[in-house]
Amino acid sequence: MSNRPDPPVRPAVRVTVAQVAVSDDHAANREMVRDAFTTAERARADLLVLPEYASGFQRHGVGPEHAEPLDGPFVRLLRERAAASGVAVVAGTTLPGTDARAVNAVVAVDGTGGLVGVYRKVHLYDAFGHRESERLEAGPAGAPPLVLDVAGLRFGVLTCYDLRFPESSRRLVDAGAQVLVYPAAWAAGELKAWHWRSLAVARAIENTAAVVAVGQAGKGVTGRSLVVGPDGVVGLELDEAPDVRTVDVDGALLAQVRETNPSLANRRYTVVPRD
Repeated sequence: MSNRPDPPVRPAVRVTVAQVAVSDDHAANREMVRDAFTTAERARADLLVLPEYASGFQRHGVGPEHAEPLDGPFVRLLRERAAASGVAVVAGTTLPGTDARAVNAVVAVDGTGGLVGVYRKVHLYDAFGHRESERLEAGPAGAPPLVLDVAGLRFGVLTCYDLRFPESSRRLVDAGAQVLVYPAAWAAGELKAWHWRSLAVARAIENTAAVVAVGQAGKGVTGRSLVVGPDGVVGLELDEAPDVRTVDVDGALLAQVRETNPSLANRRYTVVPRD
Protein backbone atom coordinates (compact mmCIF):
# COMPACT_ATOMS: atom_id res chain seq x y z
CA MET A 1 0.00 0.00 0.00
CA SER A 2 1.19 3.52 -0.73
CA ASN A 3 2.42 5.76 2.06
CA ARG A 4 2.70 8.66 -0.35
CA PRO A 5 0.72 11.62 1.03
CA ASP A 6 -1.85 13.37 -1.10
CA PRO A 7 -0.60 16.74 -2.43
CA PRO A 8 -2.02 20.01 -1.10
CA VAL A 9 -5.66 20.36 -2.14
CA ARG A 10 -6.40 22.64 -5.06
CA PRO A 11 -10.02 23.76 -5.52
CA ALA A 12 -10.36 22.22 -8.99
CA VAL A 13 -8.45 20.84 -11.94
CA ARG A 14 -10.00 21.60 -15.31
CA VAL A 15 -10.25 18.64 -17.70
CA THR A 16 -11.34 18.68 -21.34
CA VAL A 17 -13.04 15.45 -22.42
CA ALA A 18 -12.65 14.87 -26.17
CA GLN A 19 -15.19 12.30 -27.31
CA VAL A 20 -14.11 12.29 -30.93
CA ALA A 21 -14.62 10.02 -33.92
CA VAL A 22 -11.32 8.50 -35.05
CA SER A 23 -10.64 7.08 -38.53
CA ASP A 24 -7.80 5.16 -40.14
CA ASP A 25 -6.63 8.43 -41.73
CA HIS A 26 -3.79 9.40 -39.41
CA ALA A 27 -3.32 12.87 -40.89
CA ALA A 28 -7.01 13.67 -40.39
CA ASN A 29 -6.79 12.42 -36.82
CA ARG A 30 -3.92 14.80 -36.13
CA GLU A 31 -6.10 17.68 -37.32
CA MET A 32 -8.76 16.48 -34.90
CA VAL A 33 -6.16 16.56 -32.10
CA ARG A 34 -5.19 20.13 -33.01
CA ASP A 35 -8.85 21.17 -32.81
CA ALA A 36 -9.26 19.46 -29.43
CA PHE A 37 -6.21 21.28 -28.08
CA THR A 38 -7.62 24.59 -29.32
CA THR A 39 -10.88 23.90 -27.48
CA ALA A 40 -9.04 22.89 -24.31
CA GLU A 41 -6.83 25.99 -24.44
CA ARG A 42 -9.83 28.29 -24.88
CA ALA A 43 -11.50 26.62 -21.89
CA ARG A 44 -8.31 27.13 -19.85
CA ALA A 45 -8.08 23.41 -19.23
CA ASP A 46 -5.22 21.85 -17.33
CA LEU A 47 -5.60 18.45 -19.02
CA LEU A 48 -6.98 17.14 -22.31
CA VAL A 49 -8.06 13.50 -22.50
CA LEU A 50 -8.39 11.85 -25.91
CA PRO A 51 -9.77 8.32 -26.43
CA GLU A 52 -8.06 5.01 -27.00
CA TYR A 53 -6.53 4.58 -30.49
CA ALA A 54 -6.71 8.34 -31.08
CA SER A 55 -3.86 8.17 -33.62
CA GLY A 56 -5.72 5.72 -35.88
CA PHE A 57 -8.66 3.36 -35.62
CA GLN A 58 -10.41 0.70 -37.66
CA ARG A 59 -13.44 -0.80 -35.96
CA HIS A 60 -12.74 -4.25 -37.41
CA GLY A 61 -9.36 -4.31 -35.72
CA VAL A 62 -6.27 -2.19 -35.08
CA GLY A 63 -2.89 -3.75 -35.75
CA PRO A 64 0.68 -3.09 -36.91
CA GLU A 65 -0.49 -1.12 -39.93
CA HIS A 66 -1.65 1.61 -37.52
CA ALA A 67 1.51 1.66 -35.39
CA GLU A 68 3.69 4.75 -35.01
CA PRO A 69 6.83 5.03 -32.85
CA LEU A 70 6.99 7.35 -29.86
CA ASP A 71 9.02 9.80 -31.94
CA GLY A 72 6.50 9.59 -34.78
CA PRO A 73 4.06 12.30 -35.95
CA PHE A 74 1.23 11.61 -33.47
CA VAL A 75 3.16 11.74 -30.21
CA ARG A 76 5.36 14.52 -31.57
CA LEU A 77 2.20 16.57 -32.23
CA LEU A 78 0.92 15.91 -28.70
CA ARG A 79 4.18 17.13 -27.24
CA GLU A 80 4.34 20.21 -29.46
CA ARG A 81 0.76 21.25 -28.74
CA ALA A 82 1.12 20.61 -25.01
CA ALA A 83 4.26 22.75 -24.87
CA ALA A 84 2.63 25.54 -26.88
CA SER A 85 -0.64 25.59 -24.91
CA GLY A 86 0.43 24.51 -21.42
CA VAL A 87 -2.29 21.83 -21.51
CA ALA A 88 -1.23 18.34 -20.44
CA VAL A 89 -2.65 15.45 -22.47
CA VAL A 90 -3.48 11.76 -22.10
CA ALA A 91 -4.14 9.97 -25.39
CA GLY A 92 -4.38 6.48 -26.80
CA THR A 93 -2.07 5.43 -29.63
CA THR A 94 -0.62 2.31 -31.25
CA LEU A 95 3.08 1.52 -31.02
CA PRO A 96 5.20 -0.98 -32.95
CA GLY A 97 5.48 -4.35 -31.23
CA THR A 98 7.15 -7.65 -32.05
CA ASP A 99 6.21 -10.76 -34.04
CA ALA A 100 4.08 -8.80 -36.51
CA ARG A 101 1.94 -7.39 -33.72
CA ALA A 102 1.51 -3.89 -32.29
CA VAL A 103 1.02 -2.42 -28.82
CA ASN A 104 -2.13 -0.66 -27.62
CA ALA A 105 -0.70 2.21 -25.57
CA VAL A 106 -1.63 5.41 -23.78
CA VAL A 107 0.84 8.26 -23.53
CA ALA A 108 0.88 10.95 -20.86
CA VAL A 109 2.43 14.33 -21.71
CA ASP A 110 2.74 17.18 -19.21
CA GLY A 111 2.06 20.86 -19.84
CA THR A 112 5.68 21.51 -20.84
CA GLY A 113 5.54 18.89 -23.59
CA GLY A 114 7.49 16.32 -21.61
CA LEU A 115 6.62 12.67 -22.16
CA VAL A 116 5.86 11.55 -18.60
CA GLY A 117 5.27 7.92 -19.46
CA VAL A 118 3.61 5.24 -21.56
CA TYR A 119 1.06 2.70 -20.40
CA ARG A 120 0.99 -0.45 -22.51
CA LYS A 121 -2.41 -2.12 -22.24
CA VAL A 122 -2.19 -5.17 -19.97
CA HIS A 123 -5.68 -6.64 -20.50
CA LEU A 124 -6.22 -7.30 -24.19
CA TYR A 125 -9.83 -7.38 -25.35
CA ASP A 126 -10.36 -11.08 -25.97
CA ALA A 127 -14.04 -11.01 -25.09
CA PHE A 128 -17.51 -10.50 -26.59
CA GLY A 129 -16.35 -12.03 -29.86
CA HIS A 130 -13.24 -9.86 -30.22
CA ARG A 131 -9.62 -11.12 -30.29
CA GLU A 132 -7.32 -8.18 -29.72
CA SER A 133 -4.44 -10.56 -28.97
CA GLU A 134 -4.38 -11.69 -32.61
CA ARG A 135 -3.08 -8.25 -33.62
CA LEU A 136 -1.64 -6.82 -30.40
CA GLU A 137 0.74 -7.87 -27.66
CA ALA A 138 0.00 -7.17 -24.00
CA GLY A 139 2.05 -4.86 -21.86
CA PRO A 140 3.85 -6.27 -18.81
CA ALA A 141 1.57 -6.61 -15.79
CA GLY A 142 4.40 -5.64 -13.45
CA ALA A 143 5.33 -2.39 -15.20
CA PRO A 144 5.32 0.66 -12.89
CA PRO A 145 1.90 2.34 -12.75
CA LEU A 146 1.60 5.49 -14.87
CA VAL A 147 0.65 8.48 -12.72
CA LEU A 148 0.64 12.05 -14.06
CA ASP A 149 0.68 15.08 -11.75
CA VAL A 150 -1.53 17.86 -13.12
CA ALA A 151 -2.20 21.09 -11.25
CA GLY A 152 -2.14 19.51 -7.81
CA LEU A 153 -3.93 16.22 -8.52
CA ARG A 154 -2.51 12.83 -9.51
CA PHE A 155 -4.08 11.17 -12.55
CA GLY A 156 -3.59 7.41 -12.98
CA VAL A 157 -3.77 6.02 -16.52
CA LEU A 158 -5.39 2.81 -17.78
CA THR A 159 -7.45 2.09 -20.90
CA CYS A 160 -10.77 0.61 -22.04
CA TYR A 161 -11.03 -3.13 -21.10
CA ASP A 162 -8.95 -2.43 -17.97
CA LEU A 163 -12.12 -0.86 -16.56
CA ARG A 164 -13.44 -4.39 -15.95
CA PHE A 165 -10.47 -5.26 -13.70
CA PRO A 166 -10.68 -3.49 -10.31
CA GLU A 167 -7.18 -4.67 -9.34
CA SER A 168 -5.69 -2.40 -12.00
CA SER A 169 -7.32 0.73 -10.65
CA ARG A 170 -6.47 -0.21 -7.07
CA ARG A 171 -2.82 -0.59 -8.06
CA LEU A 172 -2.88 2.96 -9.44
CA VAL A 173 -4.44 4.27 -6.24
CA ASP A 174 -1.67 2.54 -4.30
CA ALA A 175 0.75 4.54 -6.46
CA GLY A 176 -0.93 7.78 -5.40
CA ALA A 177 -3.62 8.27 -8.07
CA GLN A 178 -6.58 10.41 -7.04
CA VAL A 179 -8.23 10.47 -10.48
CA LEU A 180 -8.50 7.40 -12.73
CA VAL A 181 -8.38 8.08 -16.48
CA TYR A 182 -9.73 5.55 -18.99
CA PRO A 183 -9.36 6.43 -22.67
CA ALA A 184 -11.51 3.89 -24.52
CA ALA A 185 -12.98 2.65 -27.78
CA TRP A 186 -15.67 0.72 -25.89
CA ALA A 187 -17.28 -1.67 -28.35
CA ALA A 188 -21.01 -1.25 -28.84
CA GLY A 189 -23.40 -4.12 -28.15
CA GLU A 190 -26.09 -5.47 -25.87
CA LEU A 191 -25.70 -4.11 -22.32
CA LYS A 192 -22.29 -2.63 -23.19
CA ALA A 193 -23.22 1.01 -22.47
CA TRP A 194 -24.72 -0.07 -19.14
CA HIS A 195 -21.55 -2.00 -18.26
CA TRP A 196 -19.40 1.02 -19.16
CA ARG A 197 -21.36 3.38 -16.93
CA SER A 198 -21.77 0.94 -14.05
CA LEU A 199 -18.10 -0.02 -13.98
CA ALA A 200 -16.93 3.60 -14.12
CA VAL A 201 -19.13 4.46 -11.15
CA ALA A 202 -17.95 1.37 -9.26
CA ARG A 203 -14.28 2.21 -9.83
CA ALA A 204 -14.92 5.69 -8.43
CA ILE A 205 -16.78 4.52 -5.32
CA GLU A 206 -14.48 1.65 -4.37
CA ASN A 207 -11.35 3.78 -4.75
CA THR A 208 -12.79 7.07 -3.45
CA ALA A 209 -11.31 8.50 -6.64
CA ALA A 210 -12.69 10.58 -9.46
CA VAL A 211 -13.01 8.77 -12.81
CA VAL A 212 -12.60 10.35 -16.24
CA ALA A 213 -13.78 7.78 -18.81
CA VAL A 214 -13.46 9.05 -22.38
CA GLY A 215 -14.87 6.94 -25.19
CA GLN A 216 -14.63 7.22 -28.94
CA ALA A 217 -17.67 8.31 -30.89
CA GLY A 218 -18.67 6.64 -34.15
CA LYS A 219 -19.88 3.41 -35.68
CA GLY A 220 -19.23 0.30 -33.60
CA VAL A 221 -18.26 2.12 -30.41
CA THR A 222 -20.28 3.37 -27.47
CA GLY A 223 -19.25 6.97 -26.85
CA ARG A 224 -21.02 8.01 -23.62
CA SER A 225 -17.98 9.53 -21.95
CA LEU A 226 -18.48 10.38 -18.31
CA VAL A 227 -16.80 12.02 -15.36
CA VAL A 228 -17.62 10.54 -11.96
CA GLY A 229 -16.88 12.06 -8.57
CA PRO A 230 -15.25 10.08 -5.74
CA ASP A 231 -18.70 9.82 -4.16
CA GLY A 232 -20.05 8.03 -7.25
CA VAL A 233 -22.05 11.00 -8.53
CA VAL A 234 -21.89 11.39 -12.32
CA GLY A 235 -21.07 15.01 -13.07
CA LEU A 236 -20.80 14.76 -16.86
CA GLU A 237 -22.30 12.21 -19.23
CA LEU A 238 -22.33 12.45 -23.00
CA ASP A 239 -24.40 10.55 -25.55
CA GLU A 240 -23.06 8.71 -28.61
CA ALA A 241 -22.33 11.79 -30.74
CA PRO A 242 -18.93 13.47 -31.02
CA ASP A 243 -18.54 16.18 -28.40
CA VAL A 244 -15.80 18.04 -26.55
CA ARG A 245 -16.66 19.26 -23.07
CA THR A 246 -14.70 20.74 -20.18
CA VAL A 247 -15.37 20.01 -16.51
CA ASP A 248 -13.74 20.74 -13.17
CA VAL A 249 -12.52 17.84 -11.04
CA ASP A 250 -12.98 18.93 -7.44
CA GLY A 251 -9.91 18.25 -5.32
CA ALA A 252 -11.61 19.46 -2.15
CA LEU A 253 -14.46 16.98 -2.64
CA LEU A 254 -11.96 14.19 -3.10
CA ALA A 255 -10.25 15.02 0.19
CA GLN A 256 -13.61 15.24 1.95
CA VAL A 257 -14.82 11.89 0.61
CA ARG A 258 -11.62 10.14 1.61
CA GLU A 259 -11.89 11.54 5.11
CA THR A 260 -15.55 10.54 5.50
CA ASN A 261 -15.12 7.13 3.86
CA PRO A 262 -11.61 5.83 4.73
CA SER A 263 -12.12 2.53 2.90
CA LEU A 264 -8.63 2.66 1.40
CA ALA A 265 -7.12 2.77 4.88
CA ASN A 266 -9.47 0.06 6.17
CA ARG A 267 -8.73 -2.59 3.54
CA ARG A 268 -6.80 -5.75 4.38
CA TYR A 269 -5.47 -6.89 0.99
CA THR A 270 -2.95 -5.62 -1.53
CA VAL A 271 -2.72 -6.14 -5.30
CA VAL A 272 0.06 -8.33 -6.71
CA PRO A 273 0.59 -8.58 -10.50
CA ARG A 274 0.26 -12.05 -12.02
CA ASP A 275 2.36 -13.18 -15.00
